[in-house]
Amino acid sequence: MNEKAVRLTWGDLTLEGILGLPAQALGMVVFAHGSGSGRFSPRNNFVSRYLQHGRVATLLIDLLTPDEAEDRRKVFDIDLLADRVLLATAWLKQDDRTKGLDIGYFGASTGAGAALQAAARDPSSIQAVVSRGGRPDLAEAYLPSVTAPTLLIIGGDDEPVIEMNRAAYRLLSCPKRLVIVPGATHLFEEPGTLEQVAEHALAWFQQHFHHAKYESTGAQTKERLR
Repeated sequence: MNEKAVRLTWGDLTLEGILGLPAQALGMVVFAHGSGSGRFSPRNNFVSRYLQHGRVATLLIDLLTPDEAEDRRKVFDIDLLADRVLLATAWLKQDDRTKGLDIGYFGASTGAGAALQAAARDPSSIQAVVSRGGRPDLAEAYLPSVTAPTLLIIGGDDEPVIEMNRAAYRLLSCPKRLVIVPGATHLFEEPGTLEQVAEHALAWFQQHFHHAKYESTGAQTKERLR
């Protein structure tokens, strides 16, 4: 995999990230991590590499600086985290390696709230959103304004979060889908469950990235001409 450490800088703010760029990428996914997690999250790294194998580029980024991450108020400040997701999106749209790619968000736990708020605040920039064991309720006021197709993935044994996601699902007016992975708890630590998350996420992004849809249509046309 072609992964590189990157540093995103705006004035006095610097955020650390990992940029994964497969050859002929179909789109780019920004990861919004849950509370207390960051770019080295093993679960998000697993999903990131699965996406890269499917020709989807990824940006794993620490949404908070090390000092900010020590402040529990900032860890759960969804407005601040959404601001940082939008900053990362702006950076990707300016970087020569990524500026031509469609962008999607993958939010985990509280990060899903930040991803959905960011998607609602800048709808023209985002093609798709995936939430894993997410807390979309943390972006409740923004959910009716989300226009990007949104996939909510929840563990079948994650009871409180299932109800939160069902309530959020009803508020979403965009193209949407809710998937419950049987036998999975909140962190999808059970064998095979995280693989299912990755499979669903890859299919969702491939379905909604414009370049991927164009390639699929072109392949079908070539097949008919044979």
